[in-house]
Amino acid sequence: MPLNQRIALITGGTRGIGKGIALGLAREGARIALSYRSNKTAAQNTLRQLQSLGAECFAVEADATDAQKVQFLVEKVLERHGRIDILVNNVGEFNWKPVSETATKEWEEVFGSNLLSVFYASKAVLPAMRRQHWGRIINLGAVGAERAFGQATISAYAAAKAAVVSFSRSLAIEEAKNGITVNVINPSNVDEKELTAEEARRMRDARFPIGRPPSADDVSAAVKFFASDEADYITGQALNVSGGWML
Repeated sequence: MPLNQRIALITGGTRGIGKGIALGLAREGARIALSYRSNKTAAQNTLRQLQSLGAECFAVEADATDAQKVQFLVEKVLERHGRIDILVNNVGEFNWKPVSETATKEWEEVFGSNLLSVFYASKAVLPAMRRQHWGRIINLGAVGAERAFGQATISAYAAAKAAVVSFSRSLAIEEAKNGITVNVINPSNVDEKELTAEEARRMRDARFPIGRPPSADDVSAAVKFFASDEADYITGQALNVSGGWML
């Protein structure tokens, strides 16, 4: 189990992609800490699934867009485990509106969820990762974010995700000397029905050159690689997990 006893914190890890990542890391032996904003039922359901895998796990109610609550979250993980090895910044709200119809508050919410949350959590875990001279920060972008893609009706989301890539590369340079790597995974549209890879392989989707829709397991596999010792020399990278979509 290559991640045996590693401590992994996943923001928004109780549903969708975050849940798939949590389950994937747990299968590799990691001990799991999750944050959720308000859906306690979803958190409890995910914890039960993790426990069924034999994983040590717990969840903390904490809004990832609030710097103080993120600091509280990190302190809770450190109180319990004394270290944080892996941070997965998964939180990210989405909306479909052209610029002319996007309210200032809506723009701020999308940026807060997709970009500020990454800054808050990354900064909060740095002292612990520096002390242990080992850390993995893995941020969720969006397919095409590494080239600052544009698409009508998602201006706030596209801009925030492009900024996540730029932020991650800057942080990767700053923290390389401290044994901390920082990478980005850019998934395509992942079905929030939480398909497993096996379920997705039985389906067809012509939008993707590979011929099937993506699953949370596909994203989880990339996270597991970046979190592993084998990725020790890889930092500042943005990996598209997209089945060939938007190449």
